[in-house]
Amino acid sequence: MTPLELTGLLGWAERVITALGEWGVGLLVLLETVFPPLPSEVILPLAGFLTSQGAINLPLVVLAATLGAWAGALLLYGLGARLGLERAVRLLARLPLVDREDFERAAAWFERHGRSSIFFGRLIPGVRSLISLPAGAARMPLVTFSVFTLAGSGVWNALLIGAGAALGGSYGTVARYADLLNYLVYAAIAALVAWLVVRRVRRGRAGAGQRAQEG
Repeated sequence: MTPLELTGLLGWAERVITALGEWGVGLLVLLETVFPPLPSEVILPLAGFLTSQGAINLPLVVLAATLGAWAGALLLYGLGARLGLERAVRLLARLPLVDREDFERAAAWFERHGRSSIFFGRLIPGVRSLISLPAGAARMPLVTFSVFTLAGSGVWNALLIGAGAALGGSYGTVARYADLLNYLVYAAIAALVAWLVVRRVRRGRAGAGQRAQEG
């Protein structure tokens, strides 16, 4: 296989996959499920392309990615079951790139749609990981949770991995613009961080104003 010579986040993901094979994809997806250092929208198409080059096996990549997503979901499910939704949200809301409002949105989605939210939530960025917390807090049957998680994650992973595999030789064009892609990823992360900071500041001001009025 001809090296892609990717740099930055893309290069890091490629090195992990090259070193660990299919299970490297599973590890990256597990990390992305619990804490998103690199979005699956980047990891999985890259893994799909590598399958088209014969570096890794396509069915095993889909399996590893789905098991990685399931393992990450189980961690969050267990946290919700052990701490309860409120305590788990307070703990995780301290992490960067997440906000309490995101957890509340996922909890509302779960309350409205029940177990179907576990399947369809895996297909929605921003809900995909967080939906596991309210499911755990509600003590949703683990077998039901696992079946819907594996099904939804499998569909999502197969779509993105298949898209990367379909690129085939065209991925060389992507490699030539790897630096630009990295800048776009960095810019997206920076924009997300800035948006979260602004949202928290506004919420803090609104809360302070409300307390002043009550006082």
